[in-house]
Amino acid sequence: MTTHEQPQAAGLATDFVTSADGTRIAYRTIGHGPGIVLLHGSMETADSHLAMAQELAGTFTVHLPDRRGRGQSGPYGDGYSVRKEVEDLDAVMTETGAPYVFGVSASGVAVLQAARVLPAIHKVAVYEPALLLEDIPQLTGWIDRFDREMAEGKVAAALVTSMLGLRLGPPIMNVMPRGLLTWMTGLLMKSEDKNAEPGDATMRTLAPTLHYEGVLLAEMADTLDRFADVRAEVLLLGGSKGLPFLKPALSGLEKVIPNVERVEFPGLTHDASGDVSKRNPAGRPEVVAAELKRFFTADAVQADTSRGE
Repeated sequence: MTTHEQPQAAGLATDFVTSADGTRIAYRTIGHGPGIVLLHGSMETADSHLAMAQELAGTFTVHLPDRRGRGQSGPYGDGYSVRKEVEDLDAVMTETGAPYVFGVSASGVAVLQAARVLPAIHKVAVYEPALLLEDIPQLTGWIDRFDREMAEGKVAAALVTSMLGLRLGPPIMNVMPRGLLTWMTGLLMKSEDKNAEPGDATMRTLAPTLHYEGVLLAEMADTLDRFADVRAEVLLLGGSKGLPFLKPALSGLEKVIPNVERVEFPGLTHDASGDVSKRNPAGRPEVVAAELKRFFTADAVQADTSRGE
């Protein structure tokens, strides 16, 4: 059951739905037409895809949830796993009736898992899902150090640990002294904190969520074969300048998923689907949105034609 509150940022009202474990999940809605749920990635909230939602709003009703632990949604709770992400998505889809879903990076993996178990999902689009074809220690073994640094209040150091562990930065980061990287990250955090409005999602406030993204990454590592039973149509998206360690997953998923299409955007990075900001200057949400519109509109037109027969 949904409760309703007054409009928040961007003039959109925030609604809430209760997930299976009782956690309250917040989401915003914009547009008219068939429903799409846009799930944000790591170090993001629902606000991170407002530009994409606006691009789609003329054709679709777009729902923007805050994944648990972020924004206005409830905490992670005990026993976090991909199942919690699927249950949260299921609650939003059940309430809104949306048949389409988009996910990026960590949420992309959750969306693909949801497509295995939620018949309500007709079509799925994922941008560089964070699926590891094997459990690579460097990519999953950074969580212990990250947790220690967060417990000691060393947020900048913890962010560097996660960036190095997940290979999120340019290659030069691997040869720069960790102390220098921590100092630079601290400066960015201080600048962001100084300019942030009350309630803004900053690097400092979002940093704790990276622990759970790491848990999700480790849980879903080496699970490629299970996606052979996805029956929804799937659009695999990525950028030519995306994260190199995620490209094998896209190729693997293209071979395993029965009804699949793959598109690579020339020149786009891993963060292309997000809104343009100081933290994300490489955002190109209008480009990604155009491909989503093509993919999801085909299904909507076919459904309308079938109803007319």
